[in-house]
Amino acid sequence: MDVKLINPFVDAIATVMPQLGFQSINRGKLAVKEQYVSSQGVTVLIGMTNQVRGNIAYNMSEETARSIASVMMMGMPVEKMDEMAQSAISELVNMVTANAAINFEKQGMNVDISPPSLALGADFKVKVSSTKYLALELLVDSNAIELNIGLGQ
Repeated sequence: MDVKLINPFVDAIATVMPQLGFQSINRGKLAVKEQYVSSQGVTVLIGMTNQVRGNIAYNMSEETARSIASVMMMGMPVEKMDEMAQSAISELVNMVTANAAINFEKQGMNVDISPPSLALGADFKVKVSSTKYLALELLVDSNAIELNIGLGQ
């Protein structure tokens, strides 16, 4: 996969997360995977169309999602993935992906994004790509978010 399809997401996370109150963003493991993402507990799928096409699955544990939602809600405790917490995580994915779309535009690639679809549970798989895709782990204040990018031009 071409790095010019990955860096807009890395840059978007580095831009958006500090604006929401997160202090530390670091890259973790990088892997090439086949077609399906196994959910870690909370998976948000969002699509891209136009000059960049495919899917991105943001995958994290429920504990990570609750921690991130809590920061986004000004430190309010999040005990379960209720509707408010789900909305916060979906909005985070929307903001990061929209920022990545802006980064693609700066590279001269016109893209559109779909609304995010959030799924809860760890006993399912989501098809990200019909071939291989890149899985990038990002550590946000020590919370692991797996960014699964199945894009092409």
